[in-house]
Amino acid sequence: MPPFGPIRRRDLISALRRLGFSGPYSGGRHEYMQRGGLVLTIPNPHGKDIGPKLLGVLLRQAGISRKEWERA
Repeated sequence: MPPFGPIRRRDLISALRRLGFSGPYSGGRHEYMQRGGLVLTIPNPHGKDIGPKLLGVLLRQAGISRKEWERA
């Protein structure tokens, strides 16, 4: 569903929820989401989209493949 590219923070959170993450929860400086024992920090781009490089880093940390992301 979401293409691999610039994405709004709200759309990122929705897609991660469909992939089994819960949250976002308040953290220190950033919110985070959880799935099992995995904790993923959610960036706050201050009104801008999350770019493809940062999206790639987040998906790698979450253990989500590009195909799985595009099916979410």
